[in-house]
Amino acid sequence: MFFRSATALFSLIFILLLSASGRDGRDVLGKVPRMTVERVPLDRRDPGRVRVGALTYLGGIRLKSPDRAFGGFSSMRILGDDFTLLSDGGTFIRFRMGSDWTPRDLRFGDLPDGPEHGWLKSERDTESMTSDPATGQVWVGFENYNAIWRYDTDLNRAERSARPAAMRDWSKNGGPESMVRLHDGRFLVLGETTRPKGSRTGRVGLVFPGDPTALGATPIRFTYMPPDERHDPSDAVQLPDGRLVVLNRRFSVPGLFSAKLTLIDPRAIRPGAVVRGIEIATLAAPLLHDNYEALAVTREGDDTILWVASDDNQQFWEWSLLLKFRIEFAKR
Repeated sequence: MFFRSATALFSLIFILLLSASGRDGRDVLGKVPRMTVERVPLDRRDPGRVRVGALTYLGGIRLKSPDRAFGGFSSMRILGDDFTLLSDGGTFIRFRMGSDWTPRDLRFGDLPDGPEHGWLKSERDTESMTSDPATGQVWVGFENYNAIWRYDTDLNRAERSARPAAMRDWSKNGGPESMVRLHDGRFLVLGETTRPKGSRTGRVGLVFPGDPTALGATPIRFTYMPPDERHDPSDAVQLPDGRLVVLNRRFSVPGLFSAKLTLIDPRAIRPGAVVRGIEIATLAAPLLHDNYEALAVTREGDDTILWVASDDNQQFWEWSLLLKFRIEFAKR
């Protein structure tokens, strides 16, 4: 009986903390940016452990800053050694980092425009980001508004936006949590909790034929099946070989956060199709686990590198993590 009561109490506290995420004022702008990093092992009980599923852990860091608007990172972009992490409040950090895990040329900023102009999650709720490697243009998904905005490569100027008709009936907490520009120019978007009619476990997926902010862009609809009904898709990326990795995140008591990574073949995505991925790794206790919400893919020689970042919801008991893995099955 005590366990059930404690569970209910903890869940209530968690919900209240999330609803209070963000604080008055905007400290990241107009000040010298400050950030420190701390190296973290995959398993604190066994620091030598590096393998989890089909991934090999290559290292990771915890990001910390005294700036009150720091954290809440829900999406990221990595171009060479240039890292951009975007928070759910519309603020972002940029830095360069090599193999020594030391960030350099640190910059803080915030999106110049959007559905709202505040910095709270409730005012922005920027949950996904993807880019065109040829033009540098960046697309950002606003979950609370079921909207997609396009920006220039440095996130200095908004170019255009849309609230796609196919997303208008999505719930505020079920919007474009995952968005990826595919190699062929199409865009894939997954709703975090929005389910197709009649489905208990599936999530609505859309594939736009091109830029989702273009006038009249009409996507096809399919159903994405997460590993189970308790895991929600929180980001997706495309590997060099064309396959997609989807990050699925779960909160539970008493285990807190866990995440499952699944692999799907985009050739299976057709109008009305039900697409289920193959699980390739699970990040859960006793391994380093947190509110993982962001993915990025890079190449190092013949290796395909998967980066994973966490959203700390600007809470003291969650961390902003940036982890690096090698995908063992993706070598050429």
